Amino acid sequence: MGTMTRARAEAADMRDDGACKTPDRLRRRASRLLSQLTMRSDRLITEGLARADARKWHYAVLASLQEYGPGSQAELSRRSGIYRSDMVGVLNELAERDLVERAPDPDDRRRNVITISTQGRRHLRVLDKVLDDLHDELLAPLSPAERDEFLQLLTRLLDHHTRTS
Repeated sequence: MGTMTRARAEAADMRDDGACKTPDRLRRRASRLLSQLTMRSDRLITEGLARADARKWHYAVLASLQEYGPGSQAELSRRSGIYRSDMVGVLNELAERDLVERAPDPDDRRRNVITISTQGRRHLRVLDKVLDDLHDELLAPLSPAERDEFLQLLTRLLDHHTRTS
C-alpha cells in the first residue's frame, strides 16, 4: 500500500472529531487488529532502520550469523525467512558494506559460506539499539510486564500456527 493510500485508509478510520469510527464488530476481530498493527509496525521499523542506513533483512541476516555462526545462502534463507531468490541481493548489499564475508565452502566449492565480519558485529549492535528504541515507541502504551506478556502471547500464537501450517 502506498503512502497516500495508507494515509487515506487511516484518515477514513477517524471521525471529524478525531474519534475512531471503526465499527465495534471490526475492532473486536483479532485478525483485523493484528493486520492494522502489523502495517503500522512495519512502517515504523522500516523507516527507523532506513535512518540507520539499514533494512529489516540486513538485521535478520546479521542476527542469524551472530547467533548461529557461518552458513550457506540456503541455510541463511531458512534461518531468516528470506526467500532464496532475494538472499543474493541482501548478501551483496551486506558484502558491499563489509558487514559479511564470503568464502568458498571447503566441502563444496560450488557454494559460499557467509560469515559476519567485525564491522558487521559492530553494525548489529547499533541496529539492536535502533530496534530497542523503535520497539519502545511501538509498545509505548504497555507497561514492561504487559510487553513481556504480549510477546509471550504473540510467540505462542505464531509457534502454534507455524507448527500447523
